[in-house]
Amino acid sequence: MGEFTMPSLGADMDEGTLVEWLVEPGAPIRRGDPVAVVETAKSTIEVECFESGTMGRPLVEPGTTVPVGTPLALIETAAGTRGKAGRARKPRKEPQGPPAPERTRPAEPAEPVRTREPVALEAPGHGHVEAGPLIRHLAEEGGVDLAALRGSGPGGRVTRADIERAAAAAPTARTPTARAPRARVTPLARRRAAELGVDLSSVAGTGKDAAIRAEDVSRAASGLAGAPSPPPRTTAAVRASRPSEDQAPAMRRAIARLMSRANRDVPHYYLSTTVDMAVPMDWLHDRNRRSPMSERLLPAALLLKAAALAAHEVPELNGFWTDDRFTAGEGVHLGVAVSLRGGGLIAPVLRGADTLELPALMSALKDLVSRARTGRLRGSEVSGATLTVTNLGDQGVETVFGVVHPPQVALVGFGRVVDRPWAVDGLLGVRPVVTVTLSADHRATDGAVGARYLTAVDRLLQNPEKL
Repeated sequence: MGEFTMPSLGADMDEGTLVEWLVEPGAPIRRGDPVAVVETAKSTIEVECFESGTMGRPLVEPGTTVPVGTPLALIETAAGTRGKAGRARKPRKEPQGPPAPERTRPAEPAEPVRTREPVALEAPGHGHVEAGPLIRHLAEEGGVDLAALRGSGPGGRVTRADIERAAAAAPTARTPTARAPRARVTPLARRRAAELGVDLSSVAGTGKDAAIRAEDVSRAASGLAGAPSPPPRTTAAVRASRPSEDQAPAMRRAIARLMSRANRDVPHYYLSTTVDMAVPMDWLHDRNRRSPMSERLLPAALLLKAAALAAHEVPELNGFWTDDRFTAGEGVHLGVAVSLRGGGLIAPVLRGADTLELPALMSALKDLVSRARTGRLRGSEVSGATLTVTNLGDQGVETVFGVVHPPQVALVGFGRVVDRPWAVDGLLGVRPVVTVTLSADHRATDGAVGARYLTAVDRLLQNPEKL
């Protein structure tokens, strides 16, 4: 048995609020599947499960705020061992001794954790049928009438195999009382539908396997003429899934705590350089002229790729300062600072940014920014950054000196590409240039390492065809 716990989604996160369960007890889950929606001080995030198995009993109700590490639900794993966040513990060794006598009672079939006792269903002609919560759920999804089945398990219990066989034979064997499969609906979505008077049969689900989520219900309600207004947002469980003005004060406090700690504990040093962007901008304009609109690149794609490749070349700036020592990151995972419409910042992660081709990087960047601003990020997309990049060029800023986001050891800033007088080979002209800055942790590196990094960024940008 495993535990799905409140994850840590950043160094500044101490607690989170469970907003919504995305799967119901008894549902099968795979590693990486989104299981719940969690609200932090910065955003509302879909949190994935890190082990495969079957969803068990919820331990926390939606709307509850708990500290990081608190068990939120039980997960029945294939190995049947108990661990946290997908890490199963080794089974305890039993004392040596004579083998235990065989049990006289037939072994129970492997089933997920039960939330309540099996229900005995009266079956015509052969007494009753016993079925656990998962079996009832599978029968309902498959349109199978449990009362018409004779179970093959011990004591006549209906098993998963019985349901699958009956569902496969449904065209010829389904009884008139069998119900058609229903769309999956999350618990919060059911409550939201009841509050807003929305007919769930008319709602299209956008969750996994077309499951209906709370935001699907809210979207459907907004399109109904005369639909009742949403209830007051008195708890996290009834808030919209996108970052709102309600979150802004909490976000500012969270950012203030982290930045105060960073300024207090991290001995910063700062470097900057000005990069001639004439070559990369000419290459970019020429490429975009020859590309469909959907495949055109922004200058940000070049800057991010150069920052990632330079971090690969200078790994001393790509990693973490923990336990009084530096640990290099496994891969270059860029945290990209994104300003939210309701105020505040969040830094979703572009994983393996140094390995992404420019079109793929541009697509991933657009997707992350869009979902960051609508509260659709996943837990794996807001943690694990090895280096943060902030680009305020679109805000008109020319120079950015940021604060290192611990436990990272560096932050790269890009300003606006501007036209400036610039001498090339002794001749003065007007060229597009950008100011690149580096804020770094002096415990991990020094100015010489930082200078190597900025030099690498400049060199890489002068060869855009190799990015």
